[in-house]
Amino acid sequence: MSPPIYLDYNATTPVASEVLEAMLPYLREHFGNPSSSHAYGREAQQAVTRARAQVAALIGAGPGEIVFTGCATEANNLAILGVAQALRGRGRHLITSAVEHPAVARPMAQLAEQGWDLTVLPVDEYGRVSPKDLAGALRDDTVLVSVMHANNEVGTVQPIAELAALAHARGALFHTDAAQSAGKIPIDIDALGVDLLTVAGHKLYAPKGVGALFVRVGTPISPIQFGAGHEHGLRPGTENVPHLVALGAAAELARSRLPGSGGRLQERRDALHQRLAAAIPGLVLNGHPEERLPNTLHLSLPGVSGRELLARIPGIAASVGSACHEGGDAVSGVLGAMGVSAERARGAVRLSLGEPTTDDEIASAAETLAASWHSLVQEAGA
Repeated sequence: MSPPIYLDYNATTPVASEVLEAMLPYLREHFGNPSSSHAYGREAQQAVTRARAQVAALIGAGPGEIVFTGCATEANNLAILGVAQALRGRGRHLITSAVEHPAVARPMAQLAEQGWDLTVLPVDEYGRVSPKDLAGALRDDTVLVSVMHANNEVGTVQPIAELAALAHARGALFHTDAAQSAGKIPIDIDALGVDLLTVAGHKLYAPKGVGALFVRVGTPISPIQFGAGHEHGLRPGTENVPHLVALGAAAELARSRLPGSGGRLQERRDALHQRLAAAIPGLVLNGHPEERLPNTLHLSLPGVSGRELLARIPGIAASVGSACHEGGDAVSGVLGAMGVSAERARGAVRLSLGEPTTDDEIASAAETLAASWHSLVQEAGA
C-alpha cells in the first residue's frame, strides 16, 4: 500500500535530506563537547557557531542574538518568564491574545496565578488582533506583549509590525511566536520591530527537540534554568550539537527556498481549496482569506464531523483543527475566539501543505475528501 498523503505539515515536517546529511557527521565522528578545548571540542564549537549564524540569517538577526533551546515551547517560556523576572520591578502587566499556542498561554497564565495582571486581547472573525484593541489595553506598567506571528490552526498572520510599534511607544517589550511562520514566509526582525522571536526546528524540516529564541541586543531577560553559562547564560546544558547543526542547515535551506516556495505552496493550497469548494456545497474557509500562511487551508465542511470524516480516510494524514481535546469535538480555543459556531467548528479540518506536496496528491486528496463528505451526508440523511 502507498503511504498516506501527508497534509499535516503544521503539526510537524519530515527532516529534509539536506538537513539529515548535515547532522549525521555530528552523531558519529564529530562527537566532541563544544566546551572542550581540544580538537574534538573545537570542531563541535565551530559547528554551533555556524548554525547560530545560519539561524540568524533566516530572520535578519545577528548571531549573538540567537539563543538555542530544546524546542519552541522552551523558547516561549524563556521569553515570557525571563522578561517578567527581569522587569518585575518596573511593572506587573502582561498582554497576549486569545489565539495563542499553549506554549505562550500557559506561562502567561502561570504568571497571572502569581499575581501578575494579564490582559487577553480578543480577535476578529479572521483571528486577527486589532491594533486599536492593543492600544487601549497598554498601560504604563505593561512590560511585555506576546502575540503570535501566524496561527497554527487557521494560518492567519498578525499585523506584528503595527502591534510592536504600539507596544514600544508605551515602553513595553514585544515577543512573537514565529514557530509556524519561520521558513514559510519571509521574516525580518527589524521590519517586524520585535524584541524576541521564537523559532521551531520541526516546523521547518529539522528534527524535533530543537528551537531558538531571538533576543534583541539590550533586551532585559533573566534565565529561568540554572547551570553552567551556556547560551549567553540563558540556557544551561551541553549543546545538542547534531540538532543545532540540523536547525542551522534547515534555516539555510529555508532561506534559499523562500523566494519561490511561498508561491508554489499557495498555488497548490488554492487548487485544493477550489477542488473542494466545487465538490462540497456550503464549504467555509476559516481564517483570513489573504493574510494567511501560504500552506494552510482550514475549512469547515457542513453537516459532518471533521474528526469522523478523517477517520474514514486512512489514505490522508491531516488534523482536526477544531478539536482542543483529543478524542472529542469540542470547539478549539482559536475557533471559539473567532466566534465560530459549534456546528461549523464541528466540521473543521486543517489541511497544511509542505515542500514535498505534489499536484497529484492535491487532486487525489480533494477527490477522497469530497467522496468521504458525500458518503457521510448521505448516511446522515438516510
